[in-house]
Amino acid sequence: MEVSASTRLLAVIGDPVGHSLSPSMHNAAIRVLGLDAVYVALRTPAPALATVLAALAGVGGAGNVTVPHKEAAERCVARKTDVCARVGACNTFWTEHGALVGDNTDVAGILAALRQLGADGAGRWLLIGTGGAARAVAVAAAAAKADLHVLSRNAARAHDFAAWARGQGTRADAARGNLEPDVAINATPAGLKDADPLPLDADSAARLHAALDLVYAPGGTRWVRTLTAAGVRAQDGREVLVHQGAAAFTRFFPEQAPPLEVMRAAVNRALGA
Repeated sequence: MEVSASTRLLAVIGDPVGHSLSPSMHNAAIRVLGLDAVYVALRTPAPALATVLAALAGVGGAGNVTVPHKEAAERCVARKTDVCARVGACNTFWTEHGALVGDNTDVAGILAALRQLGADGAGRWLLIGTGGAARAVAVAAAAAKADLHVLSRNAARAHDFAAWARGQGTRADAARGNLEPDVAINATPAGLKDADPLPLDADSAARLHAALDLVYAPGGTRWVRTLTAAGVRAQDGREVLVHQGAAAFTRFFPEQAPPLEVMRAAVNRALGA
């Protein structure tokens, strides 16, 4: 890949950001399509976020936003899609007429990953966590017409999140009593390390039809491995990453169809899978 004065700059911004697989995934797509662009990771401390976004807008840049900046980025963009505004978080941006436009492609990624598991339709979804990633799950649940039950270590936070989700058109309540969901989605960082506690204990997961872990790890997270061994259809967040990346790619390059299989292969190769 040659970089010249005409090369378009794309970036993923976050802090930390060295772990991101987005550069591997998008550069693989750029190479196979022969595009004059390069995708890099930019570690961006919170005080520098607005400055970095403004600089990228000034040079016609585009890219993605990862933790912990998604909510702050939503407040920085000049225009935003309806989904971005509903989630209250921006994970994808591009430049139009010198101004940044924000979107949230995590919702599309979550729905696509659940579709692969045969679980993107109406039913009872258990959402574990109430952070930024959980917001995208709530909006996805509204699109799927699913009933969302929110589980958090802090009961008040679960109630507050469910109230927010209802404001987005989601049928949502704080989880209580015996948990018998059709689908469970982990939207917490728990599971990045094998020593982490499981997001949901084995007994509560016994009757699941499918489970999605939004974090990913080589060989799958321990929760995914545990559920798969118990006969539950489960996968980690790599398919969410691939599908949200493909949706973002169409924002970056509207005239190009994203090479999904190339992007998936790049992610799996980076994860050693």
